[in-house]
Amino acid sequence: MKRRDFITTTALGATALAMSACHRKEETSKTGTLPLNKGKKVTLKLATSWPAHFPIMGTGVDSFAKRCFELSGGTLEIKVFPKNILVPALQVFDSCAAAQIDAFHSGVYYWKGKNPAFSIFGGMPLGLTSEEMITWLKFGGGYELWREMYAKFNLYPLIGGTTGPQMGGWFKKEIHSLADLKGLKMRIPGLGGEVMKRLGANPVLLPAGEIYTALERGTIDATEWVGPALDTMMGFDKVANFYYTGWHEPGSILEITFNKARWEKLSDEHRAIITAASEEMTGTMLQEFRYKNAKAFKELPGNVQIKTFPKEMMDAAKVALKDIWKDESAKSEDFKRVLDSYKAFYNLNKPYDDISTKNFLEIRG
Repeated sequence: MKRRDFITTTALGATALAMSACHRKEETSKTGTLPLNKGKKVTLKLATSWPAHFPIMGTGVDSFAKRCFELSGGTLEIKVFPKNILVPALQVFDSCAAAQIDAFHSGVYYWKGKNPAFSIFGGMPLGLTSEEMITWLKFGGGYELWREMYAKFNLYPLIGGTTGPQMGGWFKKEIHSLADLKGLKMRIPGLGGEVMKRLGANPVLLPAGEIYTALERGTIDATEWVGPALDTMMGFDKVANFYYTGWHEPGSILEITFNKARWEKLSDEHRAIITAASEEMTGTMLQEFRYKNAKAFKELPGNVQIKTFPKEMMDAAKVALKDIWKDESAKSEDFKRVLDSYKAFYNLNKPYDDISTKNFLEIRG
């Protein structure tokens, strides 16, 4: 075959194949098996539990929305509304379930009142780290359970970031013994709050913007938040001197959750973009927390005293946590199913983690 004839024949063949592929995509789209966006612009309203452009968590969502816009070529616009603009910080779950907003970004453990199992998806005291939590959710069956249970509320969750290990909190008075917790009012959510309650403290749930004022005025005696970067930005070091190492949130998971009916109406293209952007946000957020916490820890003011909780307290916390598992499992089949899945992954992961990560950190010193 002459070179000119070969090129002509090849070009015609490629054009025919491309036209055939486009035709197949259009036909598939008509049948509903592969929804294509076809350049149609979609706008979604996403509310958060954070103040506008709140560092790391809030700015992480801002970047997520920007990436969805970029990756979609401008056909997917997610408008981010900080807390109290569309809905209050801790009402985003209900608003999204009712389709008043399309999506929200928050912490999973805030919704344990809806279903006690949700607190496990947010993270476990004395349990899995961020990397381990994400692995359980993606490979150990956690995601399937989370989405099954959220579906009952017409919601579809994605991992929307993670904090890494959190600090144990700011206290106005030093904790010398378990007795010092009696009647202590502390802002602490999730299962960590339940443990503290069993140790004699009074856990309080407050959104970010109300914590400093409550601590300053004595409405609460102590608070946990995240780590040095955000804690010092919030000014906690100005009203409490004792800063305790963490145990209650070794790997908290944040969520970027969509109204399920709205999610299912999105094209495959837009769902894939949202999923990819959420994965990117999760990795970036964890890395940013690590860097900025390390930097802020080095720069803590001289009045801050780093403390570790008494062994008596931590021994009691471990017993209390197991009692909570037993009690909640007896009351909630969902809690038991999620806990069983969590424990199965923990038991699979721990032996190798002990001889790899833990052993290496001990060698490194």
